[in-house]
Amino acid sequence: MMKGDPVSAYLQKNQGRISPEAIDSLRTLFGLDSNKSMLEQYIDYWQLLFSGDLGRSFSKGLAPVTDVIASAIPWTVGLVGIATVVSFVVGTAIGAFIGWRRGSRADGIVPVATFFSTVPYFWMGLIAIAIFSTTLGWFPASHAYDKGSQPSFTLEFAGQVIQHGFLPALTLVIGSLGGWILGMRNMMITVLDEDYVTVAQAKGLRPSRVLVNYAARNASLPQLSSFAMSLGFIVGGTLVMELVFSYPGAGKLLLDATTAKDYPLMQGLFLVITLAVLVANILADVAYAILDPRTRQMEA
Repeated sequence: MMKGDPVSAYLQKNQGRISPEAIDSLRTLFGLDSNKSMLEQYIDYWQLLFSGDLGRSFSKGLAPVTDVIASAIPWTVGLVGIATVVSFVVGTAIGAFIGWRRGSRADGIVPVATFFSTVPYFWMGLIAIAIFSTTLGWFPASHAYDKGSQPSFTLEFAGQVIQHGFLPALTLVIGSLGGWILGMRNMMITVLDEDYVTVAQAKGLRPSRVLVNYAARNASLPQLSSFAMSLGFIVGGTLVMELVFSYPGAGKLLLDATTAKDYPLMQGLFLVITLAVLVANILADVAYAILDPRTRQMEA
């Protein structure tokens, strides 16, 4: 229903350089052949989809969509994935400790972490750039590696990637830490009132064992569903963060595709994100069954 189509947008960038025959070939390439009905085009789309062909991105020089997405996903998974896992592990551990020591000074961490979780990513990213990049000069302000460098499996290039990715990762960890801490703390307070925790303490078990094996293990189960959703959306990246730091991930790629009205690339990214969320939820169900034996019990 939107005005125009991928071929029209491509022609605007290449005015006068494409012959009428090439224009007809492009329409066929993008599935806009007027000789076929809408149903026939739809069937052709599914046939190409099951063969692994997601079309061609006209904003990336008619490169295959699969190649364009494959070049961006590793950057997003490496950055957002590590930041999400670190945030979940650290936030869950801190939340378990605060819940265990409820009523102590440790509760003061909760409002501080919650405050940072309410701060927009782009504002926090700009503050991080202003302090650590512009003022102190400790870290680069943008991109995934130094200009002029070529991606390679070397220690020098790995150092560049870590240095460039530190500020975006720090922004993601600080911004999402409060939610994990608050959720785990509240679940710990609920679990500590359960009978099995009271029995474990009455047996004289070490407090650390009661904390880890009885309280934290059961309190962390609801966190898994949220963690699975977070893992699924890793593929989509954090669009605002990647835009602020000019990071070449899937989020920025999706924004560029939307701006250029690159429909094949947008559809390919949406499909990959959807599949990632589904797979992450399946893995979460498996992990839930492993951690909670009650889910494996069958009714007699």
